[in-house]
Amino acid sequence: QVQLVESGGGLVQPGGSLRLSCVASGNIFPFSIYAMGWYRQAPGKQRELVATITSGGSTNYADSVKGRFTISRDNAKNTVYLQMNSLKPEDTAVYYCNAGHQPPNSDYRPLDYWGQGTQVTVSS
Repeated sequence: QVQLVESGGGLVQPGGSLRLSCVASGNIFPFSIYAMGWYRQAPGKQRELVATITSGGSTNYADSVKGRFTISRDNAKNTVYLQMNSLKPEDTAVYYCNAGHQPPNSDYRPLDYWGQGTQVTVSS
């Protein structure tokens, strides 16, 4: 079994910042070999990939968040983070953590390991 638990969501004003955390447990050991990704889904929208980080630490971002969001990981804590700065109303969504694979020069491939999601609402 694999469990991913997100936290850190909430209500924030436009221009504000928020840091999301995702803690992995269960049969996802060693954590360090997995690529990790953050997805988000707004009402009536498709789930979209926001950011990924490989086991080697390489990162990729959706164009919509590039320059504002930063994904990072702490393997000692089995945790991946998403630092969100300069938040906009269009960032409002449920954010999900995912474990997957991302071979060199390849797209992120999600595994069926998802968190429960954490709500981020950006509103004045």
